[in-house]
Amino acid sequence: MARIVDNPQLAFRLARAIVSDIALYNQNKVQEGIEHDNIFDLLNDELQEGLDHFLARVSTDIANRETLFNRAIVDVMIKQAGRIKSPIW
Repeated sequence: MARIVDNPQLAFRLARAIVSDIALYNQNKVQEGIEHDNIFDLLNDELQEGLDHFLARVSTDIANRETLFNRAIVDVMIKQAGRIKSPIW
């Protein structure tokens, strides 16, 4: 069994790695979701699975664990998709 992460910086790195994998394996959905402003609908199942995995690996002693995961979504998936034409920007 994987060890529980109890350091906020390491937890954020884990979140970024999970989101990076989601983005990598779902590149078409990311592009379509950004283009049509429905990325969270298209990737709902994948993001929920990633969040569940993240929460299972990160100590409950870390405050705002879900916020770390959400920040990783923005940093890894949304910001990097800035080159995609979209009504969002």
